[in-house]
Amino acid sequence: MTCTKNIDTTSNPAKNSWTGPAIGLLDLDAFFASVEQLDHPQWRGKPVIVGGSADKRGVVSTASYEARKFGVHSAMPSAQARRLCPDAIWTAGHFDRYRELSRKVIACILNETPLVEQVSIDEAFFDITPGRYSKESPQDICIRIQQQVSQLGITCSIGLGINKTIAKIASERKKPHGLYVVSPQDSIAFLAPLPVHTMSGIGKAATKKLHHLGIVTLGQLACADKTIIEREFGSFGITMLLRARGQEISTVAPFMKKEDPKSISAERTFAKDLISSTEIYAAIEHIASLTAERLRTKHMAGHTVTLKVKFDFAHQKTVQTQLNTNTNNQTILAHTAKELLQKVWKDGMPIRLLGIGVSEFSSVASTQLSLFDNNSKQKHIHQKKNLDKQKLAETYDQLRKRFGSQALSYGHDLRFSNHTTDTKPTGGKGSIS
Repeated sequence: MTCTKNIDTTSNPAKNSWTGPAIGLLDLDAFFASVEQLDHPQWRGKPVIVGGSADKRGVVSTASYEARKFGVHSAMPSAQARRLCPDAIWTAGHFDRYRELSRKVIACILNETPLVEQVSIDEAFFDITPGRYSKESPQDICIRIQQQVSQLGITCSIGLGINKTIAKIASERKKPHGLYVVSPQDSIAFLAPLPVHTMSGIGKAATKKLHHLGIVTLGQLACADKTIIEREFGSFGITMLLRARGQEISTVAPFMKKEDPKSISAERTFAKDLISSTEIYAAIEHIASLTAERLRTKHMAGHTVTLKVKFDFAHQKTVQTQLNTNTNNQTILAHTAKELLQKVWKDGMPIRLLGIGVSEFSSVASTQLSLFDNNSKQKHIHQKKNLDKQKLAETYDQLRKRFGSQALSYGHDLRFSNHTTDTKPTGGKGSIS
């Protein structure tokens, strides 16, 4: 008995008739909420919302399909979601559990092919081109993957096509628990009538520009003049044309463990806007310590520092600077972030969110940058202070690792322990990407 709820194909191709590439995209259905309903049977069939507190400017991470009927969706402010669905069950989430199930889902796909590219905790592309690792129908393989995922207690939707663009669009056509197959011979016909914004990478600005050119559908984009599209969109314009014409060639690399991150950051949304420079500087110290701790945990240091400042829900600024050498020193990060702040903030402006990120890494921290270069004696004194603070920070890391994260905190961390709200599905502690 197949556990696939919805199976659809564009032309019902005969089994084993697939020729050419076969790329699938697996998308877990309302993943976080589904896991919560799995682990809390009494919540099944009820609206469940995973996200931050509505009282602390949180946002919705995932809403169950029961909650979506009320208009709740991901990234919606929690306060708005609560108004739309006042009887919903709320949870901050259990992300270790989500990661555990995500790994098991990837294992289900790896049972069929080693070519698996995980793009997020709940999405993965996979290559099941006939003859490469199996002679079976790609559709049959997708059905088997769905069956294995269902045995974990959750469901997924899968799109299948000749490239990633088609697989991505198809995966959204039969949710939840559906399989949508676009056969090779019907790829162009499938794409042609779709609105241009359906394609990944075409956002609001690009859609508006295309509409201004009289291009509303992917079929119209496919027939557009290459010179005009390249002039308007640069090199990405050529990519758009290839995708719209069904000519994109997709490569799915063998599954590997995550590569070293390209950036490490931490950010905080504040339950109450920060206005005074004293509060804002203390918050920067707090966030710099979080970012530095993550850098040290990864044994990494970087020389590009980025400050993110959000003034309200719709307005934010991001500024960055290059240091002379790599660092994972929180004193240097805080000092640099305060200098960057002066470029985007003036006294009296309320701040809702602050974030500090570091990129352009070295695997081992080089000599930390001195903040003072005006004379050698002062430079030596401050270098020594920085080294002392670095040693203190490393001791701090070791104690927290040994006795737990709650065993020891800096004063600025304690100050903001009840003044912030999580801003990311992973707990609001920042990101590694």
